[in-house]
Amino acid sequence: MKEILYNYFSTSAGALSLSDVIINFIAACVISILVYISYRISHSGAVYSRRFNVSLVMLVLITTLVMNVIGNNIALSLGMVGALSIVRFRTAIKDSRDTAYIFWAIAVGICCGVSDYLIAGIGSMIIFMFLILFGFVKDNERIMVVVRLDASACEHLENGINSLFDGKATMRLSNTSLEDDSAEMIYEVSDQQLKKSEKINGSCMKALSSIEGVRSISFVRQDDEISQ
Repeated sequence: MKEILYNYFSTSAGALSLSDVIINFIAACVISILVYISYRISHSGAVYSRRFNVSLVMLVLITTLVMNVIGNNIALSLGMVGALSIVRFRTAIKDSRDTAYIFWAIAVGICCGVSDYLIAGIGSMIIFMFLILFGFVKDNERIMVVVRLDASACEHLENGINSLFDGKATMRLSNTSLEDDSAEMIYEVSDQQLKKSEKINGSCMKALSSIEGVRSISFVRQDDEISQ
């Protein structure tokens, strides 16, 4: 029984020919361009990372390479799983959609590696259309309004903030320094509230700057776009 299992695992290689390997990589390159274009269109501003987009293309090709090596060799596939299981990734994902793109790239590489171009092509077109239609959906961005001011002007600032945002601004931090009699106050508002206020009252930054005792103002967005 042991000999039968050993012969099965060692002889079920199913090596690909050179032409099959070339065709697999050509198909992977073509479909990876679709992944690249989709990521470029659906991401914009500070969220878009050119290096990450190129990494998606590389991920498709690397997965295709791994699948070409494995083929239907069960012993080799088990060894490859064991080798890859020790890899640990610590790269932070800025956008939750990036996870979907990573799985898409891996799936395309697997399909191209086993010469299943039909599933890779049809599936990628469906995913591409879905991401183009819904890729521009954004979260209700939160904006942190950071104000540095004289300690005596805190009450005036609070009244000004409540007037600008109809009392919907949420205080996140209030800090007072006894050394130079200064204070720092941080409020959180939504992007919609900010746009609504600026449409009615004009520039919120100018309105807050006009409050006596205010030293500096910073608007900090979640997408790392900062205006001062």
